[in-house]
Order: sequence, then C-alpha cells, then structure tokens
Amino acid sequence: MFAYLIRRITVGIILLLALSLMTFVLFFATPVDPVRFACGKNCTPERRITTEKSLGYDKPTVEQWALFMKGVVAGRQFPADPELRASSPEIVVDCARPCFGYSQFNATTVNEIIKESAPISISLALVALFIWLTLGVLFGLLAAVTKGSLIDRGIVGLTLIVFAFPTFFIGTFMLKFIAIKWRLVPLPRYENFVDGVGPWLLNLLLPALTLALVYLAGYVRMTRAFVLESLSEDYIRTAKAKGLAPRKVLFKHALRAALTPLVTLVGLDFASLLGGAIITESVFSFYGLGAAAVRANRAYDLPTLIGLLLLAGSFVIFANIIVDILYAYIDPRVRLT
Repeated sequence: MFAYLIRRITVGIILLLALSLMTFVLFFATPVDPVRFACGKNCTPERRITTEKSLGYDKPTVEQWALFMKGVVAGRQFPADPELRASSPEIVVDCARPCFGYSQFNATTVNEIIKESAPISISLALVALFIWLTLGVLFGLLAAVTKGSLIDRGIVGLTLIVFAFPTFFIGTFMLKFIAIKWRLVPLPRYENFVDGVGPWLLNLLLPALTLALVYLAGYVRMTRAFVLESLSEDYIRTAKAKGLAPRKVLFKHALRAALTPLVTLVGLDFASLLGGAIITESVFSFYGLGAAAVRANRAYDLPTLIGLLLLAGSFVIFANIIVDILYAYIDPRVRLT
C-alpha cells in the first residue's frame, strides 16, 4: 500500500509541474499584451517599463515559470525586479509560500484573494457533496431494489425532470420563493464556520441544494445501474445460495462493487466545484473562487487568473489521488497496478 501511495503522489507532482508550465506557455503565447492591461489607462512608457519589471514580465516565459514555482515552494517578494526592491524598500510586498503571485489590480497578493474566496467555495462544495451523494446513493439503491415498479419509475423520472432545469433557474426559484416570498430560511449570506455551525449551514442550504439537485439525477441513475449490474454477477448469486441475508448481500457485496465507479465521479465533480460554481455563486451573491475568476478575467488580471487556474488544477489532481487511494481501499487488487 505504501509503494502504491508513493507512485500516485509522484505522478500527481509531475502532473502539477506539467500543468503549471503549460499554463504559463499558453497565457504568455497569446497576442494580447499583459503589461498593457496591468499598466492601466494612463500608461506612460516609463510606467510601462516599471510595471513590466515589477511583475517580472520582462523575463522569458520559462524563467517566469521557474520563479513562480520557486515562490510556491519558498515564497517570494514583489516587485519581482531586485533593483526596484532595493530602490524602493517601502513598496516591497512579502508573499509567503505557497505564493501564487501578486495582483496589480487589487494591490495585494493572489494568496489574499484565495484566502477570502476559497472558504466560500469549499464550504459550498462540501455541503452540496453531502446532499447529492447521500440522496443519490439512497434513491439509487431504492430504485434498484424496486426495479420496474412505480417507485423506481417515479424516482428516475422525478430526478430527470429536476435535472432538465438549468442551475440559474433552480437557484433563482429557491431564492425568490423559499427565502424571499415564503421566508422559510433567511436570505443566504456566507457565515464563517468558526462563528457557528448552525448559521454557517443554514446560509449554505439553498445554494448547496441548488448544486445538489443538478448532480442528483446522475448519481441516482449511476447508482441504480451499477447496483443492478452487481446484483446480476455470479458471486452475488453464490452469496444468495449460501443463505446470506438480502440486506448483507445488497450492502456488503453489491453496493461495495458499485462504489468504485461512483468514487471517480465524486472526485471529479467535487474538484470542479472547488474550482468555483460560478453560476450558483452569482445567483446567491457568494463571492467564492468562481466570482474571483470572473472578475480577474474581465480585468485581464493575469497573475490572479494563473493562480486560480493552477489552484483549480491542483484540486483536480489532488482529488484523483484521493480517488486512487479509495480505490485501493475498496478493491485491494488496484494496489497491484
């Protein structure tokens, strides 16, 4: 198991390095001049040169990538040019590791932007994941064991109807009716977890439920299909022939075999939500990573865009590592691959 973990972590680190290098190459290979946007409207030639040196855009792309990765590991200082730091020590900004860059538009490090936005997206993703995974597996199991019945058709049909509605419609409906008209819950606004679990969870309920309903239909159908497939296997018939209780056959054997593909879906979907649920965050005015990415894109805030993109990519790679570890736990044969 230890050797398996080392292999997966090593592959993850290599993928992170490749992702970061490819990001830098793609961003700086575009014909758009990032210095012009960072310099602002009243950009004089002297100010342009200062901005270019301050952000390190005067260096080759590979050297910029090397400095960025060094900042992630050990931290760095801004302005990036040593001469500017020496001549104006009062403007020097220390960016602690892992440093994702400095935003000229916000006059702060990208770390600070992530620090403000990430807890919102992480909280929203966690609550939504719990809702859609719990309900998806339960309803999928119920549909599988009642295959062909009215309950089965009702569950699958209802989830498909909900899935047909776009995210912005579900979110707007919940906000307008449940929160504003019927006042069943207060108007959602993000509350910090440390200020109380109750207010934190209550304010996340509507946006998390909006996301969960979108994912729920897929998990119900996938759980139903995987459980039915597992129930048709020979080892399930053998277990039944040995006299094992139906509940034990369903949960210990059939469901465990069905969890392997579900774990893959959970890892990828959760990682994508951590990168920012842009539409849901916009509907409920939750300024998470998705909203931060939209603002950075509109202003062409290149350091922030690069930092957020690499963070989102890191979420996906890290989620895949977790999925591989769960694979090894669910099915020990995976450790041999």
